[in-house]
Amino acid sequence: MFNLMPLSFRFRGKQHRLLDMYAAFRQAEAKAMHPTQIAKVTGITLAEVSRRLDATPELFVKLPRRPDGITRYRLTSATSARSEEEVVALIEGGARRENLIAWAGGAMVLLFFIVAIILIGPAL
Repeated sequence: MFNLMPLSFRFRGKQHRLLDMYAAFRQAEAKAMHPTQIAKVTGITLAEVSRRLDATPELFVKLPRRPDGITRYRLTSATSARSEEEVVALIEGGARRENLIAWAGGAMVLLFFIVAIILIGPAL
């Protein structure tokens, strides 16, 4: 929105997109794919696919450009060696961790206002 928080969530609310992109890599005949290919297979917009690929280096790695200038991505070695259940657990764990961070930040803001009201209240 206004980018007030210097924190961006990479997994929270994006689990299904990441799992769809992971499945696209698993089902692809080629090991490396261009973001447009992933967008066509998954139905996710190209901009969102590019953001997810760049934001999650735990899952996807950017390959060096080919001589024709095409940048491709592939699954990391660790991700490709894991089973599908382990990858789902990794994504869900990241989302859970980010969810806890969001709730903790909200609780801190709420407690800040409560403390301010308690301190200012007697002066009114």
